[in-house]
Amino acid sequence: MAAAENTTQESRKILFNAFDMNCVVHQSPGLWTHPKDKARDYNTLDYWVHLAKTLEKGLFDGLFIADVLGTYDVYGSSNEAALTSGAQVPVNDPILLVSAMAYATKNLGFGITAGTAYEHPYPFARRLATLDHLTNGRVGWNVVTGYLPSAAQNMGDTDQLPHDERYDKADEYLEVIYKLLEGSWEDDAVQNNVETSVFTDSSKVHAINHHGKYFDVPGIAITEPSVQRTPVIYQAGASPRGLKFAGENAEAVFINSSTVEAITKTVAKIRAAAVAAGRDPHAVKIFAMQTIITGETEADAQAKLEEYSRYIDPVGGLTLMSGWTGADLSQYDLDEPITNIESNAIQSTAATISNGTSEGAWTVRKLGEATGIGGFGPVLVGSGANVAAELARIQDLSDVDGFNLAYAITPGTFEDVVEYVVPELQKLGRYKTEYAPGSLRNKLFGNGDRLDDTHRGASYRLGAKNSTATTDLSSISAQLVTQEA
Repeated sequence: MAAAENTTQESRKILFNAFDMNCVVHQSPGLWTHPKDKARDYNTLDYWVHLAKTLEKGLFDGLFIADVLGTYDVYGSSNEAALTSGAQVPVNDPILLVSAMAYATKNLGFGITAGTAYEHPYPFARRLATLDHLTNGRVGWNVVTGYLPSAAQNMGDTDQLPHDERYDKADEYLEVIYKLLEGSWEDDAVQNNVETSVFTDSSKVHAINHHGKYFDVPGIAITEPSVQRTPVIYQAGASPRGLKFAGENAEAVFINSSTVEAITKTVAKIRAAAVAAGRDPHAVKIFAMQTIITGETEADAQAKLEEYSRYIDPVGGLTLMSGWTGADLSQYDLDEPITNIESNAIQSTAATISNGTSEGAWTVRKLGEATGIGGFGPVLVGSGANVAAELARIQDLSDVDGFNLAYAITPGTFEDVVEYVVPELQKLGRYKTEYAPGSLRNKLFGNGDRLDDTHRGASYRLGAKNSTATTDLSSISAQLVTQEA
């Protein structure tokens, strides 16, 4: 029995996502000034196409593009530090990058971040379906509920909704998306029949009749079914409410834990949340945050770390950390212990800081330094062989599926991983040697292009238990005429 378990463990493949953002400073404040860093080219297609080709060469599963719709203005009650350091501002739309990268690649997946707070689900469903068509089913959606007060204020509110209510709104947001993409058009609605001049059989297109607390969407989806219908659902919340949301909706979850023990606990919680939602515990792929600094030898890797460390911008790190926790860290003395942060932002980050480390409480000074490379995530330094062995060890101990790789410099950090780490993982039998066929969902799970039948979204398909769709389009037309009158 033990031998069988060991064989299964050895054959398990590690998944890789690259973690980037359409800006100059994503997770490593100050490193944009390094002479080999190309982040300043973020607003060119050449940068993104080169990155996509590099990742596909390394058989990465996806490029995960983060996003915010506001500035980090908690630190010092101003956005001055964010603007000065370039901390996630200026920042461009992630979605507009995908078509060019998809055209330049054949297999790489794309996880785009978009929030549920400020864009209505009806036009957003069309954007998702459009991307899924254009990428031939290689797109995923990272569902975020928002945490920056500045984003709320610029959209006409005084602050974000309370933490748990943001997830309540997100639940309904996804309900609308599922109804539109899963339950409005039947698979064979599009006839494309030149002989009968019928492009779409109208009897196979259904109004969703959604009337909820936050949204009213009475009509039909205006896009035909795409390869995946609903793109792969990504999520990153680790609070109790976020875990419940993940258990019901997420197919991939990103976590940020500093130790193997912490990763193990978080992975177990996510698997349990999936089971509580009536799903298989491994119906969710879990990616742990990791920054890898590597080279041909240990000495090469250590030299790179020392070199990169000279470019760290601690104030930029504290600016990001203040936004993530909702606490103005400029109010603390440099060596003052930080405990008991109460947050309406990212509660898991606030809890991590409040709990301290094995060496004692966090201080502002330590936080600024720790956030300088990899954005408060763990940093793994070593030769390709040693890094590969450590990643395999982490997976074996924690049951994590893969790693969400941040960078010190871009694209150099990713190029190093492709050159030094991927071949060593392949030698261990722990990394694929070719892509699986089909959509992003099929590549990740091997069970076809569409949502699993146990997924929450499947319950909104036509005829399923949560569907509100009607086959009588004339009734919805009458409703719309009455409303306009």
